[in-house]
Amino acid sequence: HLHDVIAVSSSSRRPAASPPAAVNREDSWFKSLFVRKVDPRKDAHSNLLTKNEESNLYKIQFHNVKPECLDSYNKLCEDVLPSIHADKYYPCELVGTWNTWYGEQDQAVHLWRYRGGYPALTEVMNKLRQNKDFTAYRKERGKMLLSRRNQLLLEFSFWNEPVPREGPNIYELRSYQLRPGTMIEWGNYWARAIRYRQHNREAVGGFFSQIGNLYMVHHLWAYKDLQSREDTRNAIWNHDGWEEVVYYTVPLIQHMDSRIMIPTKASPLQ
Repeated sequence: HLHDVIAVSSSSRRPAASPPAAVNREDSWFKSLFVRKVDPRKDAHSNLLTKNEESNLYKIQFHNVKPECLDSYNKLCEDVLPSIHADKYYPCELVGTWNTWYGEQDQAVHLWRYRGGYPALTEVMNKLRQNKDFTAYRKERGKMLLSRRNQLLLEFSFWNEPVPREGPNIYELRSYQLRPGTMIEWGNYWARAIRYRQHNREAVGGFFSQIGNLYMVHHLWAYKDLQSREDTRNAIWNHDGWEEVVYYTVPLIQHMDSRIMIPTKASPLQ
């Protein structure tokens, strides 16, 4: 019973008592409020959850743009970013670029892929420092921004690699701040759950942070429109097993956020 659990948890001034049998039951309601124990691992979760045969690194950028500058900002990005994407001199690819529609307003989101991991990222940074056009772009861009932040990400092994797709689509970026130490458990559940989310090709990519906000997960989805999103998400509950995924992953989350985004003209993901 709940009052028994509260009595046990508040008895720090009394000798510890054995917990009631009800608390130990696997189906205890109260137990579901806490993160389940994860077995100790002898390797970093970045090694356990990624595609070991590949070494792709991703960078996600969030740029908060002055409202009156958003059109000029988009035009500036359309003039510069695709040229970097297309130039084989730079070992990087523009996966997608969007403006937020619902969520944080007047925000641009860019997702880059670096084939070759951290060495590729360093190579691109060093080469761009010598690129006068890119230096001018950064200077002009700085006049239009209120703030910016980025994260370096790895992709989950059980998600498909993001590939260009034709539109028109809207995109949803669902971001989860997990409790420290729960990334492996999250990955274990979603490795099984992702099969429920493939029927309408809505799954685009799944990532977790390495630098920036830690224990952060990003799931990227594509839908034809908001009604398609609603219908697709409601249909998931018809699949046996989905409710278990929700039941066991919700306690792992400290905070979650959703952005509905519209691709810009320069985005390979349309």
